[in-house]
Amino acid sequence: MSHRQPYVRPMTRNWWQGHPFYRFYMLREATVLPLVLFTLFLTYGLGALVAGPEAWQGWMHFMAHPVVIAINLVALAGSLLHASTFFSMMPQVMPIRLKGKVIEKKVIVAAQWAAVAVISLIVLLVV
Repeated sequence: MSHRQPYVRPMTRNWWQGHPFYRFYMLREATVLPLVLFTLFLTYGLGALVAGPEAWQGWMHFMAHPVVIAINLVALAGSLLHASTFFSMMPQVMPIRLKGKVIEKKVIVAAQWAAVAVISLIVLLVV
């Protein structure tokens, strides 16, 4: 039987601060926290809608608080960051071919943003 010990590389708490790629990765992953809060706020709003007009007005007052507005703006920025990184990597993960030719990455990313704009406009007009 061998008495050798396996090598375990030391991992410090700030391992991600040493490289820009990892810092960006951690920033992108940290944006989930405001998104969770945004989801909880909306769930609270659905409960207030069911509870009646007084609860709904309370939720509307809650949503008008500057801290809640700031959290929602950070959540929006995080969502746009996630969309941007997803849209930019999508042509590399799944190249789209049209008549045997690979479509340019810029065209695919622009088409995705155009779809987001059209869907957002439709939702804005419906609501």
